[in-house]
Amino acid sequence: MLSEQMLPNWLKKRAHTTPDRIAMISDEGRNVTFEQLHERVSVVAAKLAAWGIAEGDRVALLMGNKEVTVECIHALAYLGAVVIPLNTRLAKAECLFQVRDAEATFLITDDTYSTQAIAVGKEAALHVSSFSQLSQLKEGYVPIKDHFCLDEVFTIMYTSGTTGDPKGVQLTYGNHWWSAIGSALNLGLNASDRWLVCVPLFHMSGFSILMRSVIYGMGVVLHPSFDVERVHHSLCHDRISHISVVSTMIQQLLDHVDGKTCPNTLRCVLLGGGPAPTHLLERCRDKELPVYQTYGMTETASQMATLAPEDMMRKLGSAGKPLFPAELCIVKEGEQQPVGQAGEIAVRGPNVMKGYWNHPKKNREVFQEGWFYTGDIGKVDEEGFLYVLDRRKDLIISGGENIYPAQIEAIISQHPAVHDVAVVAQADKHWGQVPIAFVSLYSSVEEEELRRHCAASLASYKVPKEVRVVSEIPRNASNKIMRHLLVERLIKEEKR
Repeated sequence: MLSEQMLPNWLKKRAHTTPDRIAMISDEGRNVTFEQLHERVSVVAAKLAAWGIAEGDRVALLMGNKEVTVECIHALAYLGAVVIPLNTRLAKAECLFQVRDAEATFLITDDTYSTQAIAVGKEAALHVSSFSQLSQLKEGYVPIKDHFCLDEVFTIMYTSGTTGDPKGVQLTYGNHWWSAIGSALNLGLNASDRWLVCVPLFHMSGFSILMRSVIYGMGVVLHPSFDVERVHHSLCHDRISHISVVSTMIQQLLDHVDGKTCPNTLRCVLLGGGPAPTHLLERCRDKELPVYQTYGMTETASQMATLAPEDMMRKLGSAGKPLFPAELCIVKEGEQQPVGQAGEIAVRGPNVMKGYWNHPKKNREVFQEGWFYTGDIGKVDEEGFLYVLDRRKDLIISGGENIYPAQIEAIISQHPAVHDVAVVAQADKHWGQVPIAFVSLYSSVEEEELRRHCAASLASYKVPKEVRVVSEIPRNASNKIMRHLLVERLIKEEKR
C-alpha cells in the first residue's frame, strides 16, 4: 500500500548519486552542485532546529525566487516539517488568513518581505525570522530524515482564491513524487536537461520544478521573476531544455523573439494556466517554438495531462492525454460522457492531493468513488485527447445555451488592438445571463468593431452584449483572471 512506502531523502540520495552535477544556477550566475546544495541545506536544517522547528511543525515561507528559498524548502523536508508557501503578493489580511487556517507556528521570510512578515507574525502570534537572522544562529543537532513516507503531508499550498477564501491543498511526498515521475515518463529525460524557473516558487508550477530537479538530477536556472529579455538571454546562453510558462508570458516571448530564433537545446515550453488561444499556439508552431499545452492544478501537484511530443502539431489546442499514473473522465449529471460531449473533468491517480486542510464537507463534495471532481469543463476526442473548455463556475448560461468565456476570450484576443481580455456573466431579465467583455488595449478601437470581430466567428448569443475598456485585467500571482472582481464591479454599477 502507498501508506507503507518509503523512499530515500531525495536531495541526500541525489547528492550521493550525482554529487558533481549542477543542481542550481542562481540569478547571480553562481553554480551549485547537488553535493554543495546538500551541504548547505544540512546547515540550514541545523539552524532551523536550533530555532525550535521540529518534525510535524507547520512552517510558512514568505520568500521570493532566491537560493535561500530553495535551501529552506529542502531543509524543512530534512526536518520533517510541513511547508506552507505564501504568495508574496498577498495583502496582510490574506497572509493572516492562510497562516491561521494552516495552524502555522513559524514564519520564515527573506529581507524583501520582512516588514510584512513581522506584521503578520505579531498579529498571528507566530515565531518569525528572516533568513539572514537565522544564518547567525549556532547550529543545533538534528537527525536528518533519511527517508520520506510517501503518505505524509509535505506541503499545504493554498488555491488561488479567485472566488471566496482559498483552501489549503494537502500534498504528500507521494503526490510530489508521482507528479515528477509522470512528467518524466511523458517528456523524457536527458542527463543534459536544465529547467528555467521564472514562475514563482510559491506556486505549484515553480515548486514542482524543484521537486523534479532532485528526483531527476536536473539543474535549474533560477530567475527572480519573468523578465522577457533576461529569459530570452538565458534560453540562448544557459543551455535551457525546459521552461514553464503561461499564455501571457508566451505572448511576450514571441513578440521579443520576433525574427530571432531559440536554440535547439530548448525542447519543451510547458504551457499551463488554462486554455490557450488557438492563434497563439499556431504562432508558436510557425515560430518552431516547442510548446506543450498541459492541464493541471495545485490539487494534482502540477500536471495531470500533457501533450506528448509526437502529438504537439496534430492535436493543437489539446492538453493531451493523462500522464502515465493518472486517469480522467468527463462527467455530467453523474454519468460519464461519450466522445465529444462536454462535462466536468474528474481525475484520479497518486498525484491527486490527500484533501483540503480542515474542509471535510468540501472533501466529501469533490471526492466521489475515488474520483476528484475538478470543477473544470472539458471533452475528449475519439483518440482520448483532452480539450479543456473552461471553469464550471465561470460557465455562462444564456437562454439555456452554455457559453464558455474562454472561447470568447480566445476570439477577442486575436484582434490586434487587444492586449488582454476577460469575459464574465451579467444578469439579464430576458436571457438569465449575457456575456460582458472587459478588455485592455494596445491601441484605440471602437466597441462595435470588437463585437463585429466576435460575430464573424461566434454564434450571435456568444457575442458580448457590451465591451468595456479597462486599464488592466485583474489577475492573481498565478496569472488567473480574478473574474469575481469584474462581476462585483458590474453589480455595483447596477445598484447605482
